[in-house]
Amino acid sequence: MARFGLTVVRHGETKYNKGKILQGQGVDEPLSATGFRQADAAGVFLSNVKFTHVFSSDLLRAKQTAAAILGKNKFCRDLEIKYDARLRERKYGVAEGRPLADLKAMAKDAGEQCPSFTPAGGETLDQVRERARDFFEFLCQLAVGLEQKEPVLPGASSRSSGTSKEQFVFPWTDHCGEAEPSSEGAGCSKTLDANILVVSHGAYMRNWIGYFVSDLNCTLPANLTKSQLSSVSPNTGVSHFVVKLENGNLSKPEITCVCLNQDSHLVDVGAEGVASKVF
Repeated sequence: MARFGLTVVRHGETKYNKGKILQGQGVDEPLSATGFRQADAAGVFLSNVKFTHVFSSDLLRAKQTAAAILGKNKFCRDLEIKYDARLRERKYGVAEGRPLADLKAMAKDAGEQCPSFTPAGGETLDQVRERARDFFEFLCQLAVGLEQKEPVLPGASSRSSGTSKEQFVFPWTDHCGEAEPSSEGAGCSKTLDANILVVSHGAYMRNWIGYFVSDLNCTLPANLTKSQLSSVSPNTGVSHFVVKLENGNLSKPEITCVCLNQDSHLVDVGAEGVASKVF
């Protein structure tokens, strides 16, 4: 059975986030000073997690966030970040570079609800979900390939059982109040074929998680509310999933959400650090 960890992080704040202006794909803003502090804080939170692969949107705000997170990591600072256009934010067409209020006004004029409304030149939610589905299936194929080959992962040492898979320690039980299924206590090591970090964007991530829940029946934390599930992650919000593929079956992954949009690492960033949950 292939089994991998998937940690998904939203990029840090930009001045457009703070100003509630849509960026989409056409506005490629760098992180603000607050955004860099948020990314560093996320890196410290994840500093003890041994990642085997790192993927990021190829937009600047995500690339800078991924680099900052790895820069704080104790085990994989030199791990290659692979940039993938499938992880880009939703394309908002004519609404990009304009206030979120303008998008809402466009939706109202069209007799539709935001965020399901698609402005001219933008992507539909179904198109975004298709991108997310395609990328997730790619990750599943990657994990199955690793499970079948059982390679020695970067920095891994063979266990006493003779296998070469790494044991990974997660911070989630200390910070989220939701222990990973089958764990026997906080900080319990789990055996994985891969442990993957993905840095992406708010609207994209909400759509991707919606796909996990509605299409793949992802198991959610017991204390998660409906509003929390539908909300956009704060900047550098962290979500973690465990994915199992029985007998390499890519069509029926078993997904467990350990935590969603975790933001406790932002407490010490300051009042400005808790950025508005804008797309």
